[in-house]
Amino acid sequence: MQVSTNLKTAYANQYDSSTTAWRNLAAKHKAENIVALAKHIQFSNVLEVGAGEGSILNWLSQWHFSEQMYALEISESGAAIIQSKNIANLKNVQIFDGYKIPYPDQHFDLVICSHVMEHVEHERTLLREIKRVSKYQIFEVPIDFSFYVDQQAAHYLSYGHINIYTPSLFRFLLKSEQFDIIADRCSFYKNEVLKHIYRDNQVKYVIAMIKISIIQLIPYLFGIKPNAYTILTSSTTNSLDVFGKKE
Repeated sequence: MQVSTNLKTAYANQYDSSTTAWRNLAAKHKAENIVALAKHIQFSNVLEVGAGEGSILNWLSQWHFSEQMYALEISESGAAIIQSKNIANLKNVQIFDGYKIPYPDQHFDLVICSHVMEHVEHERTLLREIKRVSKYQIFEVPIDFSFYVDQQAAHYLSYGHINIYTPSLFRFLLKSEQFDIIADRCSFYKNEVLKHIYRDNQVKYVIAMIKISIIQLIPYLFGIKPNAYTILTSSTTNSLDVFGKKE
């Protein structure tokens, strides 16, 4: 199984120097979420699946997160930028087909998959490969869900988001694929990120800040509608099992 031709073409030249500063800013907070969940575990080797242009790995390298880091990416432009950064501890960068991970079973202590699953046509296929090659996993997804999300389809598709999640729906997906959930966290975009997103619309920036303030006051809402959801899991030897024993 491979990424569809039209998606492969769309991502081939996705990355260039014009967005480097923005991606580096956003990646810092994604990397902070990774460290916050995994700070009590030592990882001798780490693979990032869908590494983009390497900003998350660059931050993790600066923070000495792991002695050996590896990257997989479907985009030629992304892989080229990763190589150009000369990231310390980064041992290898490879282009892959989007689904088949070219490493043996249980090869990595940790696989990171941050802001990738929302772009993936066949989520379960990739999840099974990630589980196969790793002992632990950290996923992060944006929470785009609203009750009228279909009315914003053009908006999200323009970002390449073809899957929409809530924290609960993403946990269900992982549980159904027999990942063990260790820890998770909901988060909002930092103020500096929001200022960049709404740099041309001060009114939308103020509205976003008000929404965040309200949601943070209500734990129930915070668990449903954060900006991002990050989760640490571990592998099991079990696979998808339906019509089994009811709880």
